[in-house]
Amino acid sequence: MAPERFHSVSLLEDKCRGCTNCIKRCPTEAIRVREGKARINAERCIDCGECIRTCDNHAKVAVTDSIERLRDFRATIALPAPSLYGQFDQRVAGDVRRIYRDVMGALLALGFDAVYDVAYAADIASFITRTHIESGATEKPCISSACPAVVRLVQVRFPSLISHLLPVDPPIQIAGKLAKRIYASRSGIDTRDIGAFFITPCAAKMRWVREHINPGGETYVDGAISVAGIYGDLLKNMGAGESGPSSLSDTASGLGVGWGASGGENRAVGLENYLVVDGIHNVIAVFEEIEMGRLASVNFIEAQACTGGCVGGPLMVKNPFVGRVNIRRLAVGMREASPFNEQEESHIMGLYRAGFFETREDLQPVAAFKLDEDMSKAIAKMGQLEKVLEDLPGLDCGSCGSPHCRALAEDIVQGLAVETDCVFKLREQVKKLAEELFYLAQKDPSAMSKPDKTGQGQ
Repeated sequence: MAPERFHSVSLLEDKCRGCTNCIKRCPTEAIRVREGKARINAERCIDCGECIRTCDNHAKVAVTDSIERLRDFRATIALPAPSLYGQFDQRVAGDVRRIYRDVMGALLALGFDAVYDVAYAADIASFITRTHIESGATEKPCISSACPAVVRLVQVRFPSLISHLLPVDPPIQIAGKLAKRIYASRSGIDTRDIGAFFITPCAAKMRWVREHINPGGETYVDGAISVAGIYGDLLKNMGAGESGPSSLSDTASGLGVGWGASGGENRAVGLENYLVVDGIHNVIAVFEEIEMGRLASVNFIEAQACTGGCVGGPLMVKNPFVGRVNIRRLAVGMREASPFNEQEESHIMGLYRAGFFETREDLQPVAAFKLDEDMSKAIAKMGQLEKVLEDLPGLDCGSCGSPHCRALAEDIVQGLAVETDCVFKLREQVKKLAEELFYLAQKDPSAMSKPDKTGQGQ
């Protein structure tokens, strides 16, 4: 039996009112409403957070780690996402670098022992990504692996595109690897006793962290704490102190910070003939184009599940458009060029050639849409599905609790729903039953019926 998957996106059942708003927005048709409550299919869910944004009843939430988990380790490192800087307004031009340093200091005031800036890891990822694409080792158009919701979308809905995903560590992984190595060498503490925590803008990265915890081997990122969960404390501690010697990374470039918003990754990678797409439904439209062979000439696709990029994550506080402007102002105020000199690039290349930045994941398709593992049974079920679908009204209203009529037909064939879950089919059945009852109501048992004029009983 396959191990149960962890999902950050969870349902608060007592708040769910069965309104069916979420089923229409889910990009992988992972939600059904049954018995008045939403049900999330774990195989199909990609933790993109669309249902969190859609739910007016706040019945969908993202489960993340709490700050109390820092007590589980001898030493802890904060890994702030580049998009975190977009949550703080810069009132004057001089504020730009101040905001950057204040965020670092506020994280230390929360109890972390050190900070490794993920924006600096993004600078490294940009260099490696460019090098890898130019090598021609991955099928084009190459798709960024930085957004875990997009990677999961490919596995679940576009398995033919797995070969297009770049086998390069995302910045969160690079930051975790380097941060623990540096801190261990400075402190003498074993890396297993050092906890690295990503400050996350989204549910998908929380799931990614849990999936990459390796009980039998080395773990690079041990937890994820939501931006929204610590935002108030960060505001209170802004200006509490400098990161100074507790910073494990050099200062990122504006290009690395720019990864926090849509288009920033591509700007940092610096390739010609690219495509940037954000918003999970827009990503799906672009991936369908790739499957049809219409984007073969594109070198690189930056795809992000959230509209506006990570600043639009469901665990962010600021309006995503404000966050985007803040990121852009901060990036412009910093050095808009690679932070690496020739010697540093040579060192990064050495690590790259040694496979240090190569993702070890063997990504496999997720058979979430299969009707049956047995091919002959699956074909038979497909025939049943088409027959059931012919009898449904085709209005795709969602009142049955499935996102559209085809999904209901699939659920019926799988034994997860019945035809009368469709309100129109139910009305037909009720009407037919009422007609039969009316007909029967006109009838009397022969022993009680009165004779008509011909002498026959009625």
